[in-house]
Amino acid sequence: MSRNMETEGNCECDPSPGWKFWKRRRYVVAFLGFFGFFNIYALRANLSIAIVAMTENKTIVVDNETTVYVKEFDWDSKIQGYVLSSFFYGYITTQLFGGWFAMKVGGKNLFGIGVGGTAFMTVITPFVANISVYLLIAVRILEGICEGFTYPSIHAIWSQWAPPYERSRLATLAFGGAYVGTVVAMPTCALLADKLGWSYIFYVYGGIGLLWYLLWQLIVSTKPSEDPRISTAELNYITKSLGTVVAKEVKHPWKSIFSSTAVWAIVVAHTTENWGFYTLLTQLPKYMKDILNYDLASTGYMTAIPYLAMSIVLPICGQLADWLLIKNIFSITTVRKLFNCLAFLAQTVFMISASYATSAPVALACLTAATGLGSFAIAGWSVNYLDVAPQHASVLMGIGNTVATLPGILSPILSGYIVTTPTREEWRIIFYVTGAVYLFGSIFYAIFADGELQPWAAESQTLKSKTEKSKEDLNGIENGTFKYEL
Repeated sequence: MSRNMETEGNCECDPSPGWKFWKRRRYVVAFLGFFGFFNIYALRANLSIAIVAMTENKTIVVDNETTVYVKEFDWDSKIQGYVLSSFFYGYITTQLFGGWFAMKVGGKNLFGIGVGGTAFMTVITPFVANISVYLLIAVRILEGICEGFTYPSIHAIWSQWAPPYERSRLATLAFGGAYVGTVVAMPTCALLADKLGWSYIFYVYGGIGLLWYLLWQLIVSTKPSEDPRISTAELNYITKSLGTVVAKEVKHPWKSIFSSTAVWAIVVAHTTENWGFYTLLTQLPKYMKDILNYDLASTGYMTAIPYLAMSIVLPICGQLADWLLIKNIFSITTVRKLFNCLAFLAQTVFMISASYATSAPVALACLTAATGLGSFAIAGWSVNYLDVAPQHASVLMGIGNTVATLPGILSPILSGYIVTTPTREEWRIIFYVTGAVYLFGSIFYAIFADGELQPWAAESQTLKSKTEKSKEDLNGIENGTFKYEL
């Protein structure tokens, strides 16, 4: 095949061999993006494991051979709740601002700063924790501010690097690192704490994040035209593909957006999903240790299982939603409601069931089922942003994710006030609250959700594709391959 640009009909075709991904610079960007998100979620989740080791009783034998039990950090459950939630105080502040800032400094630079800054703060965490819990909270807030830039900035990267026909493929590849990071971080953090001490959790993962930052800065360029290693054929392919889309300034109908019940249905569902996700992310290691009586090392492995299930089920859900729409079995609205509501109802049942489980394997199975089946909701509410207003989807996602960050703040604090002893009855309240949130989200979404383009979005639409292929790409994103943030 010629290395020159070829076309098939109206579609610009990629001239490089499909299996030699390392010769496609846009896929190099995607793979490094994958490991960037791997680091982001590993750095976000590490404190959930570390705090168990930091606050557990340690046996000390004094000179008179008296055995005493002391904690390295004598934080009560309320203080622990504030420590675990503090990350989200910063995270919520940069959701809307991040997209605008990425356009000013470049998506590549801001994404690197977001991950690198979080990694640096992670490395110094043991030092500040030994000085003051309030200083630790301040550092976690700064970590949240840094990570808040990452999702908006990666979209700015794809606006320069991703041909219209490959956006969903490249974005999904990069975002996949988030779940893998959670799955890997949970057991390895527990192993590090058990064998070397809790501080090595922060040294190791912070160091990995800083190493990634150096590679990102050395290898990735802001634009294809600035990449010295890109082939002329690939540069022409990306440039011509992006040239098939004519972009004009989009004016956002703010009044219509904030008064739209369809938009609020998505925001409520987004917030509902995050409540359950963040509750498990921050509280599951403590529940495993306090109630299920797993030791620290086992806790890390066990807490990874629900997220492993989610990473396996998630792509299946997207394909199934796609198939139902392609075969015209259900309308878009029906598919979104069906997937979202069934997922939330299943999570309600399994969350509450877990609180009544009399054995650790049964409780873990219930939590794994709840998390895995929750993947179906992602083919519901998360892509619904694109259904109702494709030209305003990034703004809607920013609004939704700002509201949906609140569970990350509120859930750990609430858990800290409820679970004080801790007892199975106290933890049962946590699961009941989470189940009630899922039930409310399911009912609200079933009543108000809509899968059709909203009239106010149709009136303000200012972006048109010049090829049917671009439309097919957009449909692919709408039908379940678009990834969402946690």
